[in-house]
Amino acid sequence: MPTNLSPKSTQSAVILTSTGSAALVAAAVPFGIYTGSTDFLSGASLQVNYVYKKLGGDVIDIELTPANVYAAYEEAVLEYSYIFNLHHGKNVLSSVLGATTGTFDHKGDRKTGPTGVNLKFPRYQFTYAMNVGDGLARAAGFGGTIPEYSASFKPVKNQQDYDIQNIISSSSASGVDDGGTAVSYSGKVSDNRVYVTKVFYKSPRAMWRFYGYYGGVGVVGNYSTYGQFADDSTFEIIPTWQNKMQAVMYEDSIYTRTSHYSYELINNKIRLFPNPSDWAFQDASRVWVKFYIKTDAWTEDDNYKSGIEGVNNVNTMPLDNIPYANINAIGKQWIRKYALALCKEMLGQIRGKFTTIPIPGESVTLNHSELLSQAKEEQASLRDKLMEILKEMEYAELAKRDVEITDATTNTLKNSPLPIFVG
Repeated sequence: MPTNLSPKSTQSAVILTSTGSAALVAAAVPFGIYTGSTDFLSGASLQVNYVYKKLGGDVIDIELTPANVYAAYEEAVLEYSYIFNLHHGKNVLSSVLGATTGTFDHKGDRKTGPTGVNLKFPRYQFTYAMNVGDGLARAAGFGGTIPEYSASFKPVKNQQDYDIQNIISSSSASGVDDGGTAVSYSGKVSDNRVYVTKVFYKSPRAMWRFYGYYGGVGVVGNYSTYGQFADDSTFEIIPTWQNKMQAVMYEDSIYTRTSHYSYELINNKIRLFPNPSDWAFQDASRVWVKFYIKTDAWTEDDNYKSGIEGVNNVNTMPLDNIPYANINAIGKQWIRKYALALCKEMLGQIRGKFTTIPIPGESVTLNHSELLSQAKEEQASLRDKLMEILKEMEYAELAKRDVEITDATTNTLKNSPLPIFVG
């Protein structure tokens, strides 16, 4: 049997005390994020006694320092804040895309940007859907936030082909069109591609006889006069469904039945049909096009601040650490339990340095593996349970639950007798 044991004492030189000190917390935590809160300092110090009792400090030695417990408490608060910020980000991201972002220091605290975002309920705006709809509306010619411009050119006799891109770019550079008229898109085209949405021309007077705005043979019963109703005009009684069909076909009629001309547009080069001549385009002094300018997807639009440099994902949301004062009793208890699990993990790692400790005539086996296993399971269980609860409380889930409550209430009221009012 050895006579000189190393270490000589079976007791660790470091043993967790039964109480902590709020005055020592600030110097012990690694990040110091919550040291400005007296409630945090108090909570961290009280955690020492909680860990001491839960790990059996009244019976066995616990090889931890109060500083270990303080650090675990801070980590638990930060983990709680992390999970809740993820939950909040998932809830509101769609409504705040493009909104103001922020900057943060090494602690994760906000330096610039909106304050208290993780404590606010933003108005529902479905921003993502609106941005998608805006792009589709622009492409389909239904409007959108991208401005649409008008340009024109004068057809030349016996010239069918015209380069719209070149015509508009030249007018943009000079500020005037080929007729000397100032253009609204001056200096805006540069090397950007233009997208033509519509082509217009002034109809010849000969068409007014049939499809003019003030009558003509296109009007039922108006076959006897030119451009107006005669005193002896007769009218057919038309059923409502026929009027509805006429309304549906009206726009198609404008673009097909009433047009003498057509065009072909390929790569912003337009070909007019028929070939302009003295007889064909004599009344169409100019041809107009409506167009919009392709913009850089990475730059802001001068006419519409699209928020390109704002929030684009959960990382750019102005979410700082949740203030300790705003964590309620439910959160505080989760933090205590998670901090305890972290302390178990640290204790298991410390005791795992030596599997056994020799003593005179015997050896002591340490429970580091059990501690590490328990610690990992408890941490995972606490995180999973919290995230599961938060998932049930996502705004989309709350809306579904409101529908269920409304439906159940409606079904209940169906079986309720109606009141009888006596006048």
